[in-house]
Amino acid sequence: MTGFGNGSCQTETVAVSAEIKAVNNRYLKLSMRLPDSIARFESDIEKLIREGISRGSIQVGMRVRFLSGVTGYSIDADVLRSYVEQLTAVAHRIDIHGSAQPALADLLQLPGVVLESDQSTEAAQSAWPAVKQALTEALEHFQDFRQKEGESMKADLKLQCRTIEDQVTEVATHAPVVVSEYREKLLERVRKAVDDVQIPVEDRDVIRELALFADRCDINEEITRLRSHLQQFDRFLESDRSMGRKLEFLGQEMFREINTIGSKANNVTVAHSVVEMKAAIERIREVLQNVE
Repeated sequence: MTGFGNGSCQTETVAVSAEIKAVNNRYLKLSMRLPDSIARFESDIEKLIREGISRGSIQVGMRVRFLSGVTGYSIDADVLRSYVEQLTAVAHRIDIHGSAQPALADLLQLPGVVLESDQSTEAAQSAWPAVKQALTEALEHFQDFRQKEGESMKADLKLQCRTIEDQVTEVATHAPVVVSEYREKLLERVRKAVDDVQIPVEDRDVIRELALFADRCDINEEITRLRSHLQQFDRFLESDRSMGRKLEFLGQEMFREINTIGSKANNVTVAHSVVEMKAAIERIREVLQNVE
């Protein structure tokens, strides 16, 4: 299920903003973009996300700005000078001049040039309440977004289930006709076959053949199980908990019963109903890919 949420929090020392984006995924896949100052909280942030979200490809982005009076980093002039001297010596040795000299911004990226101060460590530790509050607010907005989308999906799933239920009723109505139609066709073929040769046909032979056919095309069990799956599917839709995986499983079971009905029932009307039910199941599968 797709979704978006953002949140922010500001204290006397820090301003934090959080953003959560999600696209569809059968499993929970989490990626985070965090400033170095709060990277130490990555596991805590991941725990909060997993408590609120169970499926989807989730992207979490956070921005942290320490307010005036809080200095987080310092430049080690000795290390920077050493880098410059070495780079200058190498440049003279291989005859590189002018524009090839690195800019100060490039030098600041080198290891050891910028140091995190003790004050920055203390500030980062004190920033956790603001980080947690901003993330919690983003999760709340994210869940509100998903709730609205979920209501739309729920309505769609219920519509497809009603389509299947209507077609099951149609199939159940025509199921008894299948045997009687086969009986008439069988008797007609037998009459045509024995008219010329005058071979008597015992009633018990026809009855035996009809009994075998009736057993092969009996779909009462499949209809019963399919209706049971539909009832359970509806109960899961009304649950307050995440039921995406269970709904997927029930969708697979319903498709199996529908497929069996189609293979066993030798009737055009039933075949048409099976096509409609399969189309509804495919739509259910598409929707369930986005359901948590």
